[in-house]
Amino acid sequence: MHKAVLTLGLLINICSSICIVFLNKWLYVHRGFPNITLTCIHFVTTFIGLRLCVLCDVFKPKRLSVLRVLPLSLAFCGFVVFTNLSLQNNTVGTYQLAKAMTTPVIVAIHTVFYNREYSCQIKLTVIPIILGVFLNSYYDVKFNWLGTIYASVGVIVTSVYQVWVGTKQKEFQVNSMQLLYYQAPLSAGLLAIAVLIFEPVTAERGLLASWSWSSLLVVLASGVVAFSVNLSIYWIIGNTSPVTYPSLQHRKINIMHPVKKSCPLHFPIKTNHLVNEFFLISLTRRQI
Repeated sequence: MHKAVLTLGLLINICSSICIVFLNKWLYVHRGFPNITLTCIHFVTTFIGLRLCVLCDVFKPKRLSVLRVLPLSLAFCGFVVFTNLSLQNNTVGTYQLAKAMTTPVIVAIHTVFYNREYSCQIKLTVIPIILGVFLNSYYDVKFNWLGTIYASVGVIVTSVYQVWVGTKQKEFQVNSMQLLYYQAPLSAGLLAIAVLIFEPVTAERGLLASWSWSSLLVVLASGVVAFSVNLSIYWIIGNTSPVTYPSLQHRKINIMHPVKKSCPLHFPIKTNHLVNEFFLISLTRRQI
């Protein structure tokens, strides 16, 4: 693949991922928008975006069995729901740093279940990643066990999901857009059931509540950005490897820190919190 194309794909993912973090956090903190409902909207807008791509002849859908795509759709739901719950219950910095743990987990999954070997250099980077995330979580000014549990489950589900995204594209012989075209509506349907049970649309903070125009515009913007995030994740994993994408999270940390300092959602940061972030960033810089 041409290096310029790969660089463009990585940049699109970085920009859209950072943007969606702050859009979602704003909705959770300032508007109390329901988590699962927002995730379901993301899947719907992703499918609409892909459908428009089909109508514009960007790609041609490939017929797939729903049962074969179902496990990936379930993992997709878990991936987005638990990462959003982590964002909702942790600071932006801790949320972003916790995602760095997907690299060690993916390495473990590949080693145990896929008999894949990694170089000694990659294995050694696992140690500072784990240590850096642990120290950051320990000194977080808004540390809480619920947020830690959501982040931990999110890391495990995300790692499984990212491994499957790479293997399923090869197994089904489809590209990123063809696979996401089937998975997004199936995931939306699964989450719609959860919304009816846990976040009734007619409740006080339900989808059909009286939301302001500003809230609805941010929800729409979040959905559009989610389309970019989801598509770029598939494209990166399908054209590189599952380890490349979580390694990209370390680059996002470099950008997230100065951004969150000027963000109105920013929480006070202790000195040792900054040291832990720097420790994680500097010792994992060689991984990509």
